[in-house]
Amino acid sequence: MEQNKLVVFGSKKTRRIWHKEEWFFSIVDIVEALTDSPTPRQYWGKVKQREFINLQLSPIWIQLKLEAADGKKYATDCANTESLFRIIQSIPSPKAEPFKRWLAKVGYDRVQEIENPELAQERMKGLYEQKGYPKDWIDKRLRGIAIRQNLTDEWKERGLASEREYSILTAEISKATFGITPSGYKALKGLTRKNETCATTCPIWN
Repeated sequence: MEQNKLVVFGSKKTRRIWHKEEWFFSIVDIVEALTDSPTPRQYWGKVKQREFINLQLSPIWIQLKLEAADGKKYATDCANTESLFRIIQSIPSPKAEPFKRWLAKVGYDRVQEIENPELAQERMKGLYEQKGYPKDWIDKRLRGIAIRQNLTDEWKERGLASEREYSILTAEISKATFGITPSGYKALKGLTRKNETCATTCPIWN
């Protein structure tokens, strides 16, 4: 996998880097895309000061070396997807409003799903339908998810604690049943990592 890649945010290209098993995005590039500020670095500096430093909050970004327009790499403030959502909520720009409304809608939907878990299944079904999957495939997929949830609940009761233990056991079952591990299947099909999905599902990343 290439360490540095560009992803389109709105109509502007945004630098990103794969770090510790997840994507980190250039905050300055995101700020520029959402504000059209001629000085996005200074704009981010003001947001950083107002929203975090003045409130004595711990930084939710890290510095990683990204390639600049001159071809050289410089330490750049970067944030993963979760932290980036928080930062975008602090940007007072009309361009950020659609994203903020989308985040509010997602949050509301999740609260509703906690109160009524069947809504989560309906949402998942709707997403698969939008992607064009046939009904029989969707039904099998949802049944498979339910079975896996029951299985992991059973494993948890029997003492499995870490995500790594779940991954190892899942890989062994998959290999014994289908002759290939989940990671092997993903490599065979050329599937993207789960952290890349935001580039296609978020309303501004397209």
